[in-house]
Amino acid sequence: MALTDLFTGEIASDLWKMLITISRKALRCKSSAEQLITYVREILPTIEEIKYSGVELPAPRQSQLDRLSEILRSGVELSHQALSSSRWNVYRNFQLAKKMEKLEKHVTRFLQVPMQAHILADVHHARFEMAERFDRVEASNRRMERFLEEMKIGVNGGGWVEEAVKSMQEDETWVEGCNGNNGFGVGLDFGKKKVMEMVFSNNDADWIVGICGIGGSGKTTLARELCRDDQVRCYFKDRILFLTVSQSPNVEQLRARIWGHIMGNQGLNGNYVVPQWMPQFECKGEAQVLVVLDDVWSLSVLEQLVWKIPGCKFLVVSRFRFPTFFSATYHVELLGEEDALSLFCHHAFGQKSIPLGANVSLVKQVVAECGKLPLALKVIGASLRDQNEMFWLSVKSNLSQGHSIGESYEINLIDRMAISTNYLPEKIKECFLDLCSFPEDRKIPLEILINMWVEIHDIREAEAYAIAVELSNKNLLTLVKEARAGGMYSSCFEISVTQHDTLRDLALILSKRGSIHEHRRLVMAQREENGLLPREWSRYQDQPFEAQIVSINTGEMTEMDWFELDFPKAEVLIINFTSSDYFLPPFISKMPNLRALIIVNYSTSYARLHNVSVLRNLTNLRSLWLEKVSTPQLSGTVLKSLSKLFVVLCQINNSLDGKQFPNLSELTLDHCNDLTYLPSSICGIKSLRNMSLTDCHNLSELPDEFGNLKSLEILRLYACPDLETLPPSMCDMKKLKYIDISQCTNLTCFPKEIGRLVSLEKIDMRECPMIRYLPKSAVSLHSLQLVICDEEVYGTWRDVAEMAKSNVHIQVPEQHFDLDWLQE
Repeated sequence: MALTDLFTGEIASDLWKMLITISRKALRCKSSAEQLITYVREILPTIEEIKYSGVELPAPRQSQLDRLSEILRSGVELSHQALSSSRWNVYRNFQLAKKMEKLEKHVTRFLQVPMQAHILADVHHARFEMAERFDRVEASNRRMERFLEEMKIGVNGGGWVEEAVKSMQEDETWVEGCNGNNGFGVGLDFGKKKVMEMVFSNNDADWIVGICGIGGSGKTTLARELCRDDQVRCYFKDRILFLTVSQSPNVEQLRARIWGHIMGNQGLNGNYVVPQWMPQFECKGEAQVLVVLDDVWSLSVLEQLVWKIPGCKFLVVSRFRFPTFFSATYHVELLGEEDALSLFCHHAFGQKSIPLGANVSLVKQVVAECGKLPLALKVIGASLRDQNEMFWLSVKSNLSQGHSIGESYEINLIDRMAISTNYLPEKIKECFLDLCSFPEDRKIPLEILINMWVEIHDIREAEAYAIAVELSNKNLLTLVKEARAGGMYSSCFEISVTQHDTLRDLALILSKRGSIHEHRRLVMAQREENGLLPREWSRYQDQPFEAQIVSINTGEMTEMDWFELDFPKAEVLIINFTSSDYFLPPFISKMPNLRALIIVNYSTSYARLHNVSVLRNLTNLRSLWLEKVSTPQLSGTVLKSLSKLFVVLCQINNSLDGKQFPNLSELTLDHCNDLTYLPSSICGIKSLRNMSLTDCHNLSELPDEFGNLKSLEILRLYACPDLETLPPSMCDMKKLKYIDISQCTNLTCFPKEIGRLVSLEKIDMRECPMIRYLPKSAVSLHSLQLVICDEEVYGTWRDVAEMAKSNVHIQVPEQHFDLDWLQE
């Protein structure tokens, strides 16, 4: 699994805006804390003077003043905590901001208690001064909701996450470049040269070469940097395919991808059967195609994925050598002492050397305990950032108690990773462990993860996003942005989470402690050879499982393949499968507390789901994710609690009926190519606030009743090229804040009364060449803050802004080109 799927270019998607505002909230806590300390120091003597002025006060009044003193002192203590907290510790800062919110409420309640006029006069100034301070940290619930909305539509962005992303980009540059004077990069540069020599070799025996090394040593990093190298890209004329094989590969799908790439047919259907015979190409003296196979575990699988064809070179990345298959292999060595120290310091201190004032001996001891492995150095270094010396000593002591990283390096490496997680706050650690519930080497849409955390940990979205940032800062997960042309403001599906397989193994090990039926997470780490459930599970049919999360990974399942299992406490069920037919597990009907259901098909064809009647019993289901399935008819089924519905890469089959989801707040239909019109029943969902119809290439019509969605705030119609008009009734959406019509290439105009959208703050209309003019009513869009458009209509929007005398920002995005093959 790649650790370097980092962000390229400027990152500012809708969900990034949410992360930005959370971070701004935390940062503002510090300035408010400084002012609060100064103020309390001034006001406390006055309170004490009233208490001990010699004038006897009634007991209730004296008690009230004692309580006020206590509250103010707690405010000083809380302010000192905020000032001492590192800016990088976003989760702690977020928690401090919440405590300041609580303190504000205490002060407000106190000041609302009826008191004598002279006491009120003495504290009147305190009330308004403290209210002003707390306003600056945006701590009230109503303001928090407001900022969450702004973040989702990408306005009012801040700077903290931009700094975090910049740090990620620096990490990538750190690993990239790297000449002899740039710290960690010397070893990588040497390895890249060696692999390039093998790849460029004209020796007939070197049609397949390899990179091998222990887990966490940087094999995948080296392979990706090779693919990014200008000389390599020029040599292969950009015909480079990067595929992750993993322990549970779909061999036929991989074969089709490879064969399509070799033949120059990138769109070859995954069901295409690759011929056993190999055509003879004319050899032109140099390789023309490079296929990189990452994370290969089995020789038997490898033999099915490679062919000796003139003009084609294979690079195999694995923990294992395959000497009987090919001999040209570069073994990734552990880092040298200087490189290891530089990489560690980069993540622990933000620089490539030990800073002045640090305990040099202690730092070097911790580095030595990391075994010169890049992954260990990154994770442990990040866990020590901004910590005091006692914390460092504790970590060093725990590391020293383990065995040195030697022959049993994988176990010992995981032990060291576990030490870094022991110091995480409990809730963050639980969220880290939840990541093992997803298949290896798969990108997890951030939206799935956030929804799951919100449901099972009883936290708000803001805290869930803060936890995602914190885990990213600790190098325990990687946030990946899938860039699109001009992709500064991407949709939620263009942000995903990846994790190194060693870190996933760690989460699995920590989650498996104790008896299997007591596990909080019951996870199939990989698909069984027979494609069925683990036999071990069948031994517990006579007793209920305690699992809160159940994750299944199978092939085709029939009714007879399922065991009778009982999951009375399950709140999340993740079903991953590879098949064109799938019988849903009968035990779903015995999951009364299920709140999130995720069904993902990894085959190349749509899967038909059977036994969908079990969904009728899910009275508490709040989130449903369907991917690569033929959506079933849910006749007679009403999911009253369902709040979020995601239908991705599916066949709709005219199965959508708004009456089945009466309380839906978020609806996403993505890459649903048979969707030609939106059913009018959807317009009857009064609670709908967020609708995304993205990459639905045959969507040509929205219903006339579209304006009935009075609660709608976010509307994405991205990449719907057959859509020619927008219904006039949408101008009745008084709460609408964001419209994305980018890449709706046949859309001709906005509705004439668009000016009635009094709450509209952002319009994204990139690559809409048919829109040549704007309605006159556009000057009435007084709430509009941001327009993203092509250069051809920039002047028109500027004229509108001048006539309206508004400060709307008009953005012309730069064209963005991405190495798509690196994202596979």
